[in-house]
Amino acid sequence: MLVVCSDTHGTDDPRLTGRTRDAVDAADLVIHAGDFTTAAVLDAFRDRTDRLVAVHGNADTVAVQERLPPAATTTYAGVRIAITHTERGGATALSLFGRQRGADLVVSGHTHRPTVDTPEAGPTLLNPGSHADPRGNRAAHAELWPAGSDAAPAEVPDGVASGLVGVLRSPEGDVIGRIRVPASE
Repeated sequence: MLVVCSDTHGTDDPRLTGRTRDAVDAADLVIHAGDFTTAAVLDAFRDRTDRLVAVHGNADTVAVQERLPPAATTTYAGVRIAITHTERGGATALSLFGRQRGADLVVSGHTHRPTVDTPEAGPTLLNPGSHADPRGNRAAHAELWPAGSDAAPAEVPDGVASGLVGVLRSPEGDVIGRIRVPASE
């Protein structure tokens, strides 16, 4: 399972609770789209999982910014993923960011609002929201599995021959959105 988090905004711990904590502990890969805020929070995240790909955000201290890039790419289950905290220009800029990197999925943060957008052309855009500081939105993270995986729970959507399928989920375990990421042909 791939777990995506963002916008922790902590001072000394990763602020992981409930289903979010359990998902991070069980994940094959954890992506964090920035705003840990302090090096102590980044270190606590890394202590929790050695499978972390992360970028820094606008609220991260200089110590965090020196340790993390502003953007990253990785691959999970054959899906190329581009990661940034934010791009000026909204969805259009995020889509361009992903296209420039040959991505099937763009992960971003910053808004604290869990959203997924699967356009007809271009990469899927995923913002997991914030698991710890939702700022008027639902606290959330994302959980994704390879399409067709027997490990995916029943509430995960199908209909993707190859790529990733998943859910936006609250720390209490509620499904608040469904995710489909077709892999490039």
